[in-house]
Amino acid sequence: MKPRRTRPFLLLLLLFATGLLLGGCGSTPLPFRLTNISGHMPDLDFRLTDDSGKPVTGADYRGKVVLLYFGYTHCPDVCPLTLAQLHVVMQRLGPLADGARILFVSVDPARDTPAIMHAYVNAFDKRAVGLVGDARSVEALSKRYRSAFTREPSSADGTYEVSHSSAIYVFDNHGRARVLATPSASQDDLVHDLHLLLDPGINP
Repeated sequence: MKPRRTRPFLLLLLLFATGLLLGGCGSTPLPFRLTNISGHMPDLDFRLTDDSGKPVTGADYRGKVVLLYFGYTHCPDVCPLTLAQLHVVMQRLGPLADGARILFVSVDPARDTPAIMHAYVNAFDKRAVGLVGDARSVEALSKRYRSAFTREPSSADGTYEVSHSSAIYVFDNHGRARVLATPSASQDDLVHDLHLLLDPGINP
């Protein structure tokens, strides 16, 4: 075999293999409506405690499509509104929703215990899981996905609010970041993209 003839062949083979990895076994990219972050955000990875008090990692949710959201139980508006909307989205997905999990990560570790998180998230949807961790772990996870949160000054009675990003990060069942839903995203678009990720006939 002459080296000059094998090099172009090997290069084409490498490019073809790369296309398979990026394109999903040679298929065309999924027609997402939301912001496509495939390849632009790291895989789902963390070490936290779930709302039953059990240590969990991102690997524990492999096999499920994950909707990751940062918030806290004392949030006066955006968190309950977002979780309520996600519940409607899950209802609209029907049986496919059993293949998804909403991971609600608390940015208020001083007040949100596993028990408090459990009662809170289950009031919205049975497929929601509350996750807590120490301040350092939560901050590291937030930075991993370019999110942010800031504790506001306490009022006279000691209460305080936490300003935080409100995006929803959606990961496929392999833990890969796929789409980003902003507060302005419609339920229709989120249902559409989740359907693409959950339906084995579309995304095996």
